[in-house]
Amino acid sequence: MIEGLYFWPVDWSKKNLIVLVGPTASGKTALAVKLARHLKTEIISADSRQVYQELTIGTAKPSADELAAVRHHFINSHTITTDYDAAAYGEEAFALVCRLFEKYNRLIVCGGSGLYVKALLEGFDDIPEVPDEIRDELTDHYAEYGLGWLQRKLNEVDPESLKTLDAQNPQRLLRALEVKLATGKSIKEFQQKQKRQLPFRVIKIGLDVEREILYKRIDDRMDSMIEAGLFAEAEQLYPYRTKNALQTVGYQEIFDFIAGKYDRTEAIRLLKRNTRRYAKRQLTWFRRDAEIKWVNPDDWDEILRLIG
Repeated sequence: MIEGLYFWPVDWSKKNLIVLVGPTASGKTALAVKLARHLKTEIISADSRQVYQELTIGTAKPSADELAAVRHHFINSHTITTDYDAAAYGEEAFALVCRLFEKYNRLIVCGGSGLYVKALLEGFDDIPEVPDEIRDELTDHYAEYGLGWLQRKLNEVDPESLKTLDAQNPQRLLRALEVKLATGKSIKEFQQKQKRQLPFRVIKIGLDVEREILYKRIDDRMDSMIEAGLFAEAEQLYPYRTKNALQTVGYQEIFDFIAGKYDRTEAIRLLKRNTRRYAKRQLTWFRRDAEIKWVNPDDWDEILRLIG
């Protein structure tokens, strides 16, 4: 039995969870599909936005061909109208991994959301429910006053949490702020429990792409997204712009364009700039993990060597 879950007898010594991480546009999806086909296994997505059915172009989901080639989990699995977070993902994904290990010796986790990977591998803490009125009030204030207000407010009530969070990520700031206001305790106090004990081997592989090449890929992909209808997709989502699922690069810039804060040319410039900044933050997060082995995504032989 593992954390209250029952399974058929499994030889855990043979089970390997291959975790592919890296910044946006580094080639994670293509490599995961290639590797899954080679190993004849399935992919568990660890992307905090690709779970949502309504977000397609702006989240760079796997293509229809890629989804058909390999079975993916946590793609289009939830709707933006329901609350979903890393804690819920961590429990659901861990249970799924354990079930799939009844069938496979190797599974692939693929994603750029460091917090989701952490929730799966280490578990997440039981944070009390936050009253809707607190969450709604904070969301309204953020919509009116912006990121700067969030940063100042959290620094006022919980400066220690602010030091450990990505200060450019409004969803993380909102979460820390609502927990502090609802419970009187810092979110850090709920993050002290023992890490999840994993019965299987974890192999962490990070995709290392030269910065100039990565930034060129980001710009080119953003051009492709725009051509594919990103602005139209964002316009359809505009009524839901205060939802947590949409507090993200790739949509907020277009929402501000729709609201008349700047023109389309400026929106495109900000989309590219902010996505590059997001990629840098992703790398900063993953570089802190000494267990990650960094490879060029095109170095197939080295990747096969790492997974053994």
